[in-house]
Amino acid sequence: MLGITKTITVARCAKDCFLYLSDVRNLIEWDPAVSATRIDSQGPVAKGSYFTVRVAIGALSVPFRYIITEYNFNMRIVMIGRSSFLNVNDTIELSESDGLTTISYRAEFHFKFGLERLFPKLADALDRQCQLAIDGLKSALTATADEAFLSARNAKADSKTLSALRTFTRHGYVTGRKVWAPMSERMEGRHVVLTGANSGIGLAAAIDLASAGASLTLVVRDKVKASQTAKSIKEATGRTDIQFEFADLSLLKDTDVLIDRLLTKGDTIDVLINNAGALFNDHTMTSEGLEKSYALLLLSPWRMCERLFPLLKNHDDTARIINVVSGGMYAERLNLKRLNMTSDGYRGARAYAQCKRALSIMTEVWAERWQHHNIVVNAMHPGWSDTPGVQKSLPLFRRLTRLVLRSHAEGADTVVWMAQSNQAALSTGKLFLDREPRSTYLLGSNVESEEDRKALEPRLKHDFESTLTAAV
Repeated sequence: MLGITKTITVARCAKDCFLYLSDVRNLIEWDPAVSATRIDSQGPVAKGSYFTVRVAIGALSVPFRYIITEYNFNMRIVMIGRSSFLNVNDTIELSESDGLTTISYRAEFHFKFGLERLFPKLADALDRQCQLAIDGLKSALTATADEAFLSARNAKADSKTLSALRTFTRHGYVTGRKVWAPMSERMEGRHVVLTGANSGIGLAAAIDLASAGASLTLVVRDKVKASQTAKSIKEATGRTDIQFEFADLSLLKDTDVLIDRLLTKGDTIDVLINNAGALFNDHTMTSEGLEKSYALLLLSPWRMCERLFPLLKNHDDTARIINVVSGGMYAERLNLKRLNMTSDGYRGARAYAQCKRALSIMTEVWAERWQHHNIVVNAMHPGWSDTPGVQKSLPLFRRLTRLVLRSHAEGADTVVWMAQSNQAALSTGKLFLDREPRSTYLLGSNVESEEDRKALEPRLKHDFESTLTAAV
């Protein structure tokens, strides 16, 4: 057996450090030997949770099965990792004093097949590896990241259509994750309003934000969906304090009534996430006389941003608006005649893309308008994810791409990062994919005319107000 002990002191509370360290998935952020992690158990991280961790040992990538055997909140974590070559017992102890937390990490390596005798320098190599890991942990808990930027890798990929599209697949997520800055921030005391939270990317984001401690107000259509969503979040995180608001966001009256309720409550909003959406293959009109994509995907989030501004502006901390768009918008140039489409020549994918294109343009408008009110406004697209919408509305696309589609959590990752990470608050008016700002126009094509860009917001205001007036 070989034992190695390392100690660091960081300017973070013990609770933050404990929660970050006990989630073994975070190893990939601070241990350079770790190339992949996943949780295999159900429920919140606790004693008995188990994980798979891939660790580089020389030229080999070795899977370890980790299980938490002791979980003494804020004080002590014990984990056992087993592999074909060696077993590791990790003990992490924390003590807090005067705003500082001291973390003692001890690893005990139990070798198989006499490896310690075959490789006499193994002890020194493992000591160096442990030092790199503990240095990485200290950086993850204390370092301030610079503003996110487009990597040379993705800049090159974006220069060709096929390579750009490849970054939309799970490959883009897996590749990007290797170089992302750590995200150890917690969200206690921060209020997030999230629409479309009952399935797919929205539910995955809600679970991760709940795990990070955020106060959540989730907008769903009815009590049945709220009950199902609450159950999913409780099973994954143990949280039972999630707030729900009910609204059909394809109906403008419902949207306005929802906003009225939020304004009446008066709770500050730290993060507004406009995620609700669907792709309608068949032309559908709402009871208010609007094409459903236009109402749900564009007019509703536009109204949410405009009217909830008083709850977002001038915080001590930067407030954030996150608009979820789609890579499908790259195929469309904004055309005001294709908003609120008629049944003549209707194509669901085009209507969807036009609305997402328009929302990305409004993101840039709001970012410039509200930059002096301590609000950052950004858009993101989740890549190609195996969401319920893809399964229902794009079955052929799913059959062709199912082997490379992202999971819901992978699609939601950038939403969570934009809400949680201090790094994300440094950018405004950007479109993000995999935590990097990307071009709004693939290969510089489908750029809207200046006339259409200027006419977009007056058009939205006119259509919303005239629809509400007609409904009275």
